[in-house]
Amino acid sequence: MSQAGPVPDARPSLIDRLRGSVSMLYREIAKFGIVGSFAFVIDVGLFNFLLYVGPLQDKPLTAKAVSVIAATTFAYFGNRFWTFRHRGRTHMGREYILFFALNGVAMLIALSCLWISHYALGLDSPIADNISANVIGLGLGTLFRFWSYRKWVFPEIPDDDADRELAERDAVTPI
Repeated sequence: MSQAGPVPDARPSLIDRLRGSVSMLYREIAKFGIVGSFAFVIDVGLFNFLLYVGPLQDKPLTAKAVSVIAATTFAYFGNRFWTFRHRGRTHMGREYILFFALNGVAMLIALSCLWISHYALGLDSPIADNISANVIGLGLGTLFRFWSYRKWVFPEIPDDDADRELAERDAVTPI
């Protein structure tokens, strides 16, 4: 008569769960970067087309507003349906408005970096302005956007049945 060995634990180990979480985070960061790169190209390309070739010549602010709205809309759909497709859903209108609002906060982060460098520190050369706004400010804004999208726009799916039911109901309820 042979004795059965110990029954293996069906739950993944802590190391396996940690490895899975890090792998998922890595994939989200890579996809977020790809979507953001395409959105950047849309923003800059559309801005220049509208301002120098298209119908908004001599209207740089309008051209920039249109290009930012187009790029942000692309980024929202790219992140919703690709980067964070495995995460929880809420109502699309709520997500879209929150996505734009958080992009506004990220823009304020970049503007704050530029203001501190240019006005508070007196570093007013073109290179200093570009480093403070487009390297430091854009970098900090991007970190903020990634964190805030994961936390508020595309939240984790709740483990608790009651919370999951509430989240599913929220996903189909208008704003």
